[in-house]
Amino acid sequence: MHLLIAAAGSGRRMGAEGNKLLLPVAGRPVLAWTLEAALACPAISWIGIVGQPLDGEAIAAIVAAASPDRPVRWIVGGDTRQESVSLGLAALPPEAEGVLIHDGARCLVEPELLQRCAAAVSGGAAVIAATPVTDTIKQVDGEGTITATPDRRSLWAAQTPQGFPVHQLRAAHASAREQGWSVTDDAALFELLGLPVQVLEGPPSNIKLTTPFDLSVAAAVLSTRPAAHQG
Repeated sequence: MHLLIAAAGSGRRMGAEGNKLLLPVAGRPVLAWTLEAALACPAISWIGIVGQPLDGEAIAAIVAAASPDRPVRWIVGGDTRQESVSLGLAALPPEAEGVLIHDGARCLVEPELLQRCAAAVSGGAAVIAATPVTDTIKQVDGEGTITATPDRRSLWAAQTPQGFPVHQLRAAHASAREQGWSVTDDAALFELLGLPVQVLEGPPSNIKLTTPFDLSVAAAVLSTRPAAHQG
């Protein structure tokens, strides 16, 4: 299984000047934890890290420190996540049949979740990790007035990894370019094309680090994990 890690994270909502994936959490950069989880997943044979040129040197140092036992390739991304994933797909080796897309900012991902997603994709499915919504969700209009309360029993919060057959995802991105579609995750492209995507339940801990509070949460979670998984 091939893995693309989206690593062009902005630090704006973190209050950081640079890439939030380079910020320290529990003594190591955020991306270092993400990469460690990927390298601990036996199903993953190749990893591409997609980011911006100015972060290339720092990310190369993180990769070197991880001493990877399989290929880890640096890929220059685009101006948006969608464009970056498309460039990552173009950089996959010719033999790639299945691909997982994972946000580098989800550094608490467990190797077991990556393994489950990889197994589903190897079986021909398109999948996303997600967790059932536990809060009551309100739909609100532009003036801040509640317009609806969806039944949360049918609502799931999308996570990554998201996995797809390579040929289908490339075709979906080609359609997006032709149609001018702009989406926030790859599963949305399959939805627009009427292609099925299955949900695999992920743990609530698989959060995307966005705010300084999230860094504190991540540090607390990592402190509870076995020392063998903390480098």
